[in-house]
Amino acid sequence: MASSSRVLDGDTLEVLHNRHPERIRLNGIDCPEKGQPYGHQAKQATSAMVFGKEVILQTHGRDKSGRTLADVRLPDGTHVNHTLVKNGWCWWYRKYAPRNTELARLEQNARETKKGLWVGQTHIPPWQWRKRTR
Repeated sequence: MASSSRVLDGDTLEVLHNRHPERIRLNGIDCPEKGQPYGHQAKQATSAMVFGKEVILQTHGRDKSGRTLADVRLPDGTHVNHTLVKNGWCWWYRKYAPRNTELARLEQNARETKKGLWVGQTHIPPWQWRKRTR
């Protein structure tokens, strides 16, 4: 168990693990970037769930930036990664979680019910947004 100390953006947070900060990248999802439409709302949604709270990490190694990849849960059982997709604040990151049928189902439902970022007409996935801004 670790405590969430900072939310850097919708899919990246910092936790204190044995009193040492560790960057966590939420596994299988990709939230809008800072400066991208809905980026602020995604960060706020993540903050509302985890900021200052104890979290449980199920780790999946590290990403190319050295961040720990993890599924993040709250002690009450809330699955943070799934909740963000369910509420429409991020994409299922197919490239890195191609067989995750739960994330696929949650994203499809959020799209159909126009939750979060799916309320608008224009949807530029973060992986395309990053290519445009480099």
